[in-house]
Amino acid sequence: MSRLGSSPEEQPHEPDERPSVVAMGGGHGLAATLRALRRIRVRPTAVVSVADDGGSTGRLRADSERAAPGDIRKCLVSLSSEAGPFTRVMEHRFGAGELEGHSFGNLLLAALEESEGGLIPAVEVVSDLLGVEGAVLPATGDVVELVATLDSGEEVVGQAAVAATAGIREVSLRPECSPPEQVLGAIAAADTLLLGPGSLYTSVLAAAVVPGLTEAIGLSSAPLVFVCNLRPQAHETDGYDVEAHLSALRRHGLDPDVVLYDPATMSGADALGGPEVVAAPLAAPTGLAHDTTLLAAALEGLLLP
Repeated sequence: MSRLGSSPEEQPHEPDERPSVVAMGGGHGLAATLRALRRIRVRPTAVVSVADDGGSTGRLRADSERAAPGDIRKCLVSLSSEAGPFTRVMEHRFGAGELEGHSFGNLLLAALEESEGGLIPAVEVVSDLLGVEGAVLPATGDVVELVATLDSGEEVVGQAAVAATAGIREVSLRPECSPPEQVLGAIAAADTLLLGPGSLYTSVLAAAVVPGLTEAIGLSSAPLVFVCNLRPQAHETDGYDVEAHLSALRRHGLDPDVVLYDPATMSGADALGGPEVVAAPLAAPTGLAHDTTLLAAALEGLLLP
């Protein structure tokens, strides 16, 4: 069919009445949320941290200044409607030679960023190739580093270094950055906003503390739902319970309306003041990750009437 006009037989598209859900964060946690959202009748948009500086992503950033593609790749695969070889190869890591350790998906996104003139156009191309159901957007298109300020006043710079550090008071991004207009539009139009699960400081807050994005969350009339991690993370959140996670969010200007957690793996929700607290089984049999089916069931109860 010509792009210049529609055929007489073409019928207008019916409006998509599925609730719009914007999920923010990075890493395996956000990917788990997206896999769960694909199982329920919503329109997901992922807003993804680009502050990662480890592994294949870190090597690409060292070679040329660019926003980190690794977490974006994970989210694209999680929302892919295709189960074929191209989806699998997005996660392929080379085992030898100069490319050893590099992810093919990261290299593809880096190449497309150069050829298409930006990260968002690159993500759009891969989204089409994968048949992504929903949208994936970087939290910022700028090249940034994650900076943690510790309780002692000391600063730690870089996502990998922050992840290995305890006693974090707050995190921020350097240099100055801003969210893409597409992100602000998605947040303004959302029916629900989701934070977590995932590494609290190096994934969840690494996305949400982009200046302008935090303010957009606060101005949104959509409820903000926080999905708490299953357990404290070594170093980064040593000793944290649900209340400590919530306190950290509030220090960064984020005040969830709903907190979802698994009482079998995480304590400290009894005395929470303010948000609605929802307890549900969420853990996979290993107890180390969220179970997609259980997380989908819990989110469906929160997001759909």
